[in-house]
Amino acid sequence: MNRFPAFIDLKARKTVIIGGGAAALGKARLVIAAGAEPLVIWPQIEAATRKELTGSARLIETAPVRADLAGAALVFIAVDDAVEAERWAGLARAAGALVNVVDRPELCDFTTPSIIDRGRLTIAVSSDGAAPVLVKRLRADIEALLPANAGALAEFAGRYRSAVKAKLDAARRRGFWEAFFNGPIAALVLQGDERAAHETMLEAINRPQAEQEGVVHIVGAGPGDPDLLTIKALRLLQNADVILYDRLVSDEILSLARRDADRLYVGKAKAAHAVAQADIEKTMIALAREGKNVVRLKGGDPFVFGRGGEELDAMRAAGVAVFVTPGITAAIGCAAAAGMALTHRDYAQAVTFVTGHAKGDAEPDLDWAALAALKNTLVVYMGVTTAEKISSQLIAHGRGPETPIAIIENGARANQKIIKGALSDIGALIEAGDITGP
Repeated sequence: MNRFPAFIDLKARKTVIIGGGAAALGKARLVIAAGAEPLVIWPQIEAATRKELTGSARLIETAPVRADLAGAALVFIAVDDAVEAERWAGLARAAGALVNVVDRPELCDFTTPSIIDRGRLTIAVSSDGAAPVLVKRLRADIEALLPANAGALAEFAGRYRSAVKAKLDAARRRGFWEAFFNGPIAALVLQGDERAAHETMLEAINRPQAEQEGVVHIVGAGPGDPDLLTIKALRLLQNADVILYDRLVSDEILSLARRDADRLYVGKAKAAHAVAQADIEKTMIALAREGKNVVRLKGGDPFVFGRGGEELDAMRAAGVAVFVTPGITAAIGCAAAAGMALTHRDYAQAVTFVTGHAKGDAEPDLDWAALAALKNTLVVYMGVTTAEKISSQLIAHGRGPETPIAIIENGARANQKIIKGALSDIGALIEAGDITGP
């Protein structure tokens, strides 16, 4: 670390900016955002700079003199003339100020980092001027990972800091705040429900810490490609204490989870359930009541043939805090990976999703006549073992045998298979392609 990072309160400190162009305006924006009223001084201040800074900065259109530097805490020098920049840097330093010279890191006492501003939450990234493009990229990555309401969460926690300190001793406070940021109260703040968050926070402060409860997040993992995982899902995986995951969740996605999180496999295939659904729900409830941050990770989207609705109902019935994070459902991921639009103005104005088997691994009880009559795209999930029966029913109810179809296995993954043909040939296509699902 070549320089010491620090956050400076500029509200009661003098800040001077020497220069009147775009670079000076950029520095002025930074310090004004931090509460300063900078003195901007230069013989010719550009019109755009003057227009934006009028009312928020002191503007003096004259040549700077040494007296302008008296009492300054920070001095920014944003002039094109290299000799003048070096001269004013020396004078400002002699006056006791810390100096920043635009594009001259060798003359700087401090550098201005790339800043992520979320209100009470501020993150600064710097390469000490060595790699500004890299810093810009890192800032974008961090911005993407931060929840939109991260600043509101910091503000919310700050309001209760004194109350928690008064209620809990030092040894218990850390555990309380860890549970807070990983639990249902923070989730409520992040989703914008601060009223419910305040009510729950008051209950939590007055509840013995040993009784603190956890939270369940039902999360869609998408079709398997880790690049298609949502940012929110990634954040939840990296904060999880326990992850209950399905057969359709790829190893690449699991590798993104918090390393010390417990992982429980609860996958199911047709007629081969590792854990019964009722037992999965009981486990989720029990873990939450132990104060755990539980992620129930499901392939695709949890609410599209993923039994996420059943699990949501079970959590609510048990009084467990539960939140749902959607994922890219298989139909959307497969269509994109195969380059096949689900809707197209020339061919299909709608799309219908159906499942290839029903509750209890039974065959689907569908309105075959209605499905056969549709002129839109029909997507069948989990339909390999019932494909021929589905094909027969559709043809028997009027769908043309020559209807074009695509069979996609492991869509959006490296081992993806795509087989195209006619509806009447679906059984032979599955056999010839050695398609077993998903």
